[in-house]
Amino acid sequence: MVRSLKNPKKAKRKNKGAKKGDGSSSNSAPSVPTKVWQPGVDKLEEGEELECDPTAYNSLHAFNVGWPCLSFDILHDSLGLVRTEFPHTVYCVAGTQAEKASWNYIGIFKVSNISGKRRDLVPNKVNADGSEMDSDSGDDSDTDDEEEGSGSEPPVLRLRKVFHEGCVNRIRAMTQNPHICASWSDSGHVQIWDFSSHLNALAESETDTSHGGSGVINQSPVIKFGHKDEGYAIDWSPLVPGRLISGDCKNCIHLWEPTSSSTWNVDTTPFVGHTASVEDLQWSPAEPYVFASCSVDQKIAIWDTRLGKSPAVSIKAHDADVNVISWNRLASCMLASGSDDGKFTIRDLRMLKEGDSNLGTFDYHKHPITSIEWSPHEASTLAVSSSDNQLTLWDFALERDDEEEAEFKAKTQERVDAPANLPQQLLFVHQGQKDMKELHWHAQIPGMIISTAGDGFNVLMPSNIESSLPANNA
Repeated sequence: MVRSLKNPKKAKRKNKGAKKGDGSSSNSAPSVPTKVWQPGVDKLEEGEELECDPTAYNSLHAFNVGWPCLSFDILHDSLGLVRTEFPHTVYCVAGTQAEKASWNYIGIFKVSNISGKRRDLVPNKVNADGSEMDSDSGDDSDTDDEEEGSGSEPPVLRLRKVFHEGCVNRIRAMTQNPHICASWSDSGHVQIWDFSSHLNALAESETDTSHGGSGVINQSPVIKFGHKDEGYAIDWSPLVPGRLISGDCKNCIHLWEPTSSSTWNVDTTPFVGHTASVEDLQWSPAEPYVFASCSVDQKIAIWDTRLGKSPAVSIKAHDADVNVISWNRLASCMLASGSDDGKFTIRDLRMLKEGDSNLGTFDYHKHPITSIEWSPHEASTLAVSSSDNQLTLWDFALERDDEEEAEFKAKTQERVDAPANLPQQLLFVHQGQKDMKELHWHAQIPGMIISTAGDGFNVLMPSNIESSLPANNA
């Protein structure tokens, strides 16, 4: 398993973009075909450097909250259930992994003014020299690059910090009451917090307190429960408000039942079925008493809390540690899992007892899978992150269409040199972050993904995953 960040250092603001007139940029350089670079396959020659293609994104921004964060969660908000127009605003919670235990905190933050630009999936025209592929291109490149909703103003980060005892291994917000959050500490404690006052302050404040403007606040958790060891697995029920499960490295899983809006009863008799560390937990999106777990013992187990403390079903799922799982909330028979050998698997849970539930295993990634999550808007779409510093998007409804490929190549004049051996279900590859740890889709902003890594957060909206959404009329 890969958990901790390598040499955590406090992030600093830096401008990654090249300035106009910079000697490193030249319009007189000969045009060469664009090539897709694959980590672990391609090598950078001396003097070569990777370049991000901004036209592949409707939106792409980076930010940090100080220390690196192993885990975060996106909070449901009251700004609209389905938001498609820029600029966007998001609320999140994140837990740090600081250089010293006493420096850790939970960051409750708001990122506003997230700008972007809707792009055509296939260009309608290509300039004679092949230098411009956007269908809405104009003579003024500055105008063409201008993002919708905010002009040139960058996103604004507003942050409040709450002291946390030890590193935050994982943090999750309750879907039904997002101001209630649960955190896993490397001290072996799971704590539940009420961040309503901080979220109210962020909603009302227009002052940028992202760096240094907000001190660390001492706040007592609502409840604190000690496991026998530290852990990483934790999940809130999507069906029963307040119902929680937490799993530790001693293979014990505890059930938390709410007794009121602010009190919980933690069952001290654990669910036991794994023979090694419980790495991830997921409640069923359809059955309130059923949850899934995965473990270093290479197994996935399905549990029913009404049937005792042993799993109802347990299968060997991978040939290495099973690090993460995701239960599809739009197709509740589908479960995805990612392992330490870089492989991830899709299973049909209806076929578990027959012994042939595996619908496909994918070995595109060559390093441990660190996060996996089904899209909340498309049942066939999955996001995966890996220690190879790639975040990949997959659509399992895709099939290769030779005629469509030929049409696309004709329109682009084959300017993109894509590897021929890429899986046909691979929809998008995002790179540029180091030591990638966790990703989440935004449930209220279709197409938006936020990811955390050793060098901070990215907010991204790939241009090719919104084809089913209505186009902006603005």
